[in-house]
Amino acid sequence: MNVQDAFYHTVHDYKGGTAELAGRLDMSQAILLNKADPNKEHNKPLLKDADRVMGLTADYRILHALAENHGHVCFKVDRDTHASDLAILELVTKVWQSNGDVGTAVHNALADGRVDHKEIAQVRQAIYRTQQSLNEMLMRLEGMAEK
Repeated sequence: MNVQDAFYHTVHDYKGGTAELAGRLDMSQAILLNKADPNKEHNKPLLKDADRVMGLTADYRILHALAENHGHVCFKVDRDTHASDLAILELVTKVWQSNGDVGTAVHNALADGRVDHKEIAQVRQAIYRTQQSLNEMLMRLEGMAEK
């Protein structure tokens, strides 16, 4: 997903609606909708707009789109969670599940003997989620390492 589409979906998927989000951002709903509209030439979102929207919505698709576009992966660093054997096991099962998602996406892409761009995007997203899970597990293990 490109960054502008991520901004659009973040704004339009906000549970309180675009009017409420605009109010929380101290801007008119019309300006927010223009910033979110990928077809508008004016009122494009600034970095501070993206930052505030992510902060208010807790929706980080914009951040993930930026990272993916530049060959990086984002994952939440949970500093308040105690690293335990059970927590690591939960992360391992999350990795296994995401690996299965990659396999499913690749299988679906190859099933009809042709691969299209939509299928590639689905495989890319599955791989991205697997990378997130692996990095999250690594961070948790590093937190358990003896100093």
